Parts: sequence; C-alpha cells; structure tokens
Amino acid sequence: MSCYPAAHAQTASTPLTIGQTFTLPSEALHETRRINVYVPPGYTDSAAIRLPVLYMPDGGQKEDFLHVAGLVQVLTGNGAMRPFILVGIENTQRRRDLTGPTNSEEDRKIAPQVGGSAAFRLFIRTELMPLIRERYHTAAETAIMGESLAGLFVLETLLLEPELFDTYIAFDPSLWWNKGQLVDQAKAMLQGYSGQAKTVYVASSSDDAQIPESRRLPPALKAAKRTIRWYYEPMPEETHATIYHPAALKALRTVFKPTTNTAGK
Repeated sequence: MSCYPAAHAQTASTPLTIGQTFTLPSEALHETRRINVYVPPGYTDSAAIRLPVLYMPDGGQKEDFLHVAGLVQVLTGNGAMRPFILVGIENTQRRRDLTGPTNSEEDRKIAPQVGGSAAFRLFIRTELMPLIRERYHTAAETAIMGESLAGLFVLETLLLEPELFDTYIAFDPSLWWNKGQLVDQAKAMLQGYSGQAKTVYVASSSDDAQIPESRRLPPALKAAKRTIRWYYEPMPEETHATIYHPAALKALRTVFKPTTNTAGK
C-alpha cells in the first residue's frame, strides 16, 4: 500500500513572488512606467530601519530584476553585503532612454528614437526617487547599476550629474556610442570632480575588451581624484551575453561589503 497521498489530494499551486510592483505616471517621459521593488528580510520589523537604495535600469521582471533581487537576497542573507532596497525600472523604449545624443548615423539606426537619457535621468531624479523615499524607509545613500546601454547610462550620469548617486556600477558599458565621445571626456571630468566621495565599479568582458573606446576607460579612471574610489575588473572568461550575473556578484560583494569593527582585535 502506498504511503503517498493520492494525486487528487495534492494542494493547489500558488504563485511564487519576490518583491513588489507598482506603476508610476511620468510627466518627464510622457508615459506610465512599471517599477519593481525588492526589500530584504527584516525591513518590515521596524519603521526605524532605514536602508540605502540600489536603482537598476533594465529592471523588469522579464529583464534583470529577478536575478539581481536573488543576488541581493543571498548576499544580504549570508552577510556578504549590506542590506539594500532594490528598485528596478522596467523598460518601454530601452534604446531611447539609455542613450545620450549622438552624431553617428549608425547609432541612430538602432531604434526609432535615441538620445533620451536626459529625460530618463529627469524622471529618476524628480519623480522616481522622491516617490521611493515617500513609500519606503530609505537612508540617504543611493547607487545605480546597469549593463551594456544601461552601463553607458550609469557612466554618463556619473560624468554629467555625479551628485545623483553615491555608487556607480557598470558592466560592459556601451562606450562606442557617439564614437566614444563619453570616454573621451571622462579623464578631464573625473580630474575636475571635487564633490562628495563617490565609488565607481566597472567590469569588462572578453567582448568589451575588443572595443577601442572601452580600452580607453581604465586610464581615465586612474586619473580620477581621491574623492572617487574606483574598481576596474577585467573578466575575460565572460562574454557580453554572460557578464551581468557574475559581475554583479563581484561588484555587490566588493562595494557594499559590510563594515566590521576590528578595534581591539
């Protein structure tokens, strides 16, 4: 006689969920955007808990949100990174929002609309960030992370509006955009920066290493003043298609490593 319950006695399946989702009408973008949010365990235990926020473009549930939320969950749970609220911004027109202006005809061929990064940054600064501060118990610390065109947006934001975030994380940023103009300007901009301390983490795959514009980024980072703490991580074992998850694992463990008090030891 079987000790297992009959098939008809099995419980009904229910959806698995991680995080929360809501929509935000945007005047800056003239459309409604979906926002996905993951909060770590313990967040709801006390209203006094204030957590830093990690923003990510490409943050849809069918994009990079779920695997990054999983990383944050695991790394927070095993003490490898400080707890963060993760805010994923789902795409509507990715190539429009994550690119700046370009003089290249080849660049313009990638989408009906390009060059909308300033409007997307305005949306983040004036609409999304205030709403996140209103809805969640947030600390003042903020970070942004992205790959490919989202990595381009991350570095463009660092150079054009460095005060927006405290930490900038980019994987295989598309520095070929506009014939490499952004990376050409990076050295002078980083040398001239004299504001609050910033952290920059860039990872590069074997594909990215073949792009001339990308090879010019490490010297520009080395020229930065001491107010910018930077990391450049070559990952030749990864390709552009595989870099995000392993690079995010390294980056989050590196830049958000918990601080420990070793006094007296």
